[in-house]
Amino acid sequence: QVQLLESGGGLAQAGGSLRLSCSASGTTLSNHGVAWYRQAPGKQRDLVATITTGAFVAYVDSVKGRFTNSRDSAKNIIYLQMNNLKPEDSAVYYCRLPSMEIWGQGTQVTVSS
Repeated sequence: QVQLLESGGGLAQAGGSLRLSCSASGTTLSNHGVAWYRQAPGKQRDLVATITTGAFVAYVDSVKGRFTNSRDSAKNIIYLQMNNLKPEDSAVYYCRLPSMEIWGQGTQVTVSS
């Protein structure tokens, strides 16, 4: 059974940094494209970043230049490095395998002003 697990969320001050991790069991992440989403209270779940099997990355405009998506294939982990955090980045962050329609359980990120 394939499962995803996000970690690394927490509380940060505006301008600070957090690094989220998406680890997998039951599959090798380097064989999949992976997407990060976030959902703030009362809002829809939105795409934030993607990384392909070839490590091509893409970001929504609101996080470009601040977030970095990367792979550690040896550890079977996808990272989302988030710098210069803003209060509007506060949300539950999820990773997803689109090819298998599998989501992680999410990790909370809270950014204080």
